[in-house]
Amino acid sequence: MDFKRTVNRYRRTLMQKMTRNVGTSYAHNPTAINANEIKHILISRPNHRLGNLLLMTPLVQEISALFPNATIDLFIKGGLGTAVFKTYPNLHLIQLPKKPFKNPADYINGWLRTRQTRYDFAINVINGSSSGRLSVQFSNAKQKFFGDDTDGLSSKYPDYQHMAKQPVYYFRHCLVKMGLTLNEIPVPTLNLKLTPTEISEGKTKLHAVTGNHKRVICLFTNATGDKCYSAEWWTAFYERIQKEFPEFNIIELLPVENTSRIDFKAPTYSNKDIREVGSVLANVDLFIGADSGVMHLAGAVNAPTLGFFSVTDEKSYEPYNGKSVGLNTNRTTTEDYIRTMHYLLY
Repeated sequence: MDFKRTVNRYRRTLMQKMTRNVGTSYAHNPTAINANEIKHILISRPNHRLGNLLLMTPLVQEISALFPNATIDLFIKGGLGTAVFKTYPNLHLIQLPKKPFKNPADYINGWLRTRQTRYDFAINVINGSSSGRLSVQFSNAKQKFFGDDTDGLSSKYPDYQHMAKQPVYYFRHCLVKMGLTLNEIPVPTLNLKLTPTEISEGKTKLHAVTGNHKRVICLFTNATGDKCYSAEWWTAFYERIQKEFPEFNIIELLPVENTSRIDFKAPTYSNKDIREVGSVLANVDLFIGADSGVMHLAGAVNAPTLGFFSVTDEKSYEPYNGKSVGLNTNRTTTEDYIRTMHYLLY
């Protein structure tokens, strides 16, 4: 597994170097537009991870609000996008297979579909994505935006580093250069756009886990790779919050692998359906977990969220909706976690 990660890391580095100049001829030369004439938009983020798909939702909301009559095509990878964007209007998915070498025909067809529509805009969500840059370059679009910080946007916006906010600030900047007047408003939060019925059903499922109507703290003790904390770390934390918050139910959301780093000591809930998991999280009083797609899922259903960071940068990935906080555990202590929990719960 370490060998595979190493190979992928070198592959990404090589591809980024090879594609870093793709699109530079478009970066400083946008042309004037008429907002009422915008009909088709391509957003490119060829990635399959839940967190990365959810981090796109602020940009999708921004574009939908600015151009409500436009159709949006999302160029993504894997099948999770169907669940993430299920209730977004005027949106179509161009989904590359998660494993392209096993489905080469579908992979090639996905790329070719970006040439079939004459897009008004094609937007690369993450400037460091080599496949994103190439897809925008390959697309049949009048205007192509590659996500580069060409005018010092990182200096203008203190939170520009955040991976959900950066694409929105960049897109707004491009539109202003093209003659549109925009109001300075907060960047939309992540949003799964659950329906009222889904939220109500999630409340019923949560009650089936707890068996009572006490407030609920939900733990997710899993994460990928080095972002995952040890069983010893989680067990000590779980025992501390049991003593600190006896009036709360504490439950554990299990990953698809059905593993627990607190040895299944708390009541558990598990489901492979992203929207169903989201509906349950929408009804908890506090979600706690390490940086992961599930942490972003909790934020995307407006659950108060405490995210723990030790490897990735909290300024780039921290939850930011409502009362949510990201803490770097290399610079904080258990007492900081408890104080933050009090802030989020009361």
